[in-house]
Amino acid sequence: MIITLTEENYLKAIFHLSQKSEVEISTNAIAEQIDAKASSVTDMLKKLAEKNLITYIKYKGVKLTENGRLTAVDIVRKHRLWEVFLVDTLNFSWDEVHDIAEQLEHIKSPKLINQLDAFLGFPTHDPHGDPIPNKEGEIVKVNKIMLSKATINSHYTCVGVLDSSSDFLKYLDKHKIGIGTDILVVDKEDFDQSMTITIGAKTIIMSKAITNNIYVKKV
Repeated sequence: MIITLTEENYLKAIFHLSQKSEVEISTNAIAEQIDAKASSVTDMLKKLAEKNLITYIKYKGVKLTENGRLTAVDIVRKHRLWEVFLVDTLNFSWDEVHDIAEQLEHIKSPKLINQLDAFLGFPTHDPHGDPIPNKEGEIVKVNKIMLSKATINSHYTCVGVLDSSSDFLKYLDKHKIGIGTDILVVDKEDFDQSMTITIGAKTIIMSKAITNNIYVKKV
């Protein structure tokens, strides 16, 4: 079965949305995720359903079939492996790799990707802290919370980001925050939920918009 690049992008978008919800994914949510008109999304969902990649119930939403899930997970695996390669081997920064990996993820050669995985030493996470599926499509769940949910006077380690845009990652770089950074939560304002943290000897005040995009794990 031939799956087009556009169809792959839809499957990946549905997969990412499904990680946040147990119920069917709405057409509007998919349209917002991929920045497309709802009518165009509906047409594509019908095609994906005909290929047995999703189950589509009109006015209710969609879910990935097992074939669709495995296809989507394979795309995610390729994307995250390429990000690791670009950062670890070609010395790209973590804010530069997403758009390039978006192109490389559509390469169809399983042998290339399996050998890339082996060359990299079978990494478990990409440069942004997201887990990399193995070739069987299995994903290790990470026990993590948003920094905004952290408790005062507690130590945490940064394990990932929700927003992987270049601007946000550059902001984190500016404050020396990356995967593995130790964070102490000092205070949290009741008024606007802004948070005071320390990283080493440096104190930073972060808005809720920032703390809602950083994943941490308690030390």
